[in-house]
Amino acid sequence: MTEKRILVVDDEKQIRELYSQVFSRAGYSAQTAESAEEALEIMAKTPFLVLFLDLNLPGMNGVDLCRQIRNGWSMAICFAVTGYASLFELSECRDAGFEDYFTKPASLSDLLAAAENAFKKIERWKQR
Repeated sequence: MTEKRILVVDDEKQIRELYSQVFSRAGYSAQTAESAEEALEIMAKTPFLVLFLDLNLPGMNGVDLCRQIRNGWSMAICFAVTGYASLFELSECRDAGFEDYFTKPASLSDLLAAAENAFKKIERWKQR
């Protein structure tokens, strides 16, 4: 069984803490980063297979971060989470490699379901 570790990348501290707490209570090991650059440093040391990325980050945005993650870690499953839906086209997110797209305030049950489905998908891939 794959260790169920999730990386949450968001520049809002309250969002990082909330998502981390929700995922932890559901049995996942959650880590957070407040920028794309910090997320890439974390991924270089300990890759994560499931990530929730805010799109509107300082410096590198979440779309570019997703592209870098997908290039370096092809099995990673990234989810977009944003409060600025109008700034980012859904087609751009799909092209970058996002699995799905959530608008803030995102339903916590939807995020949990997305995480569980992602880990199930990873397990199926590993069994082939």
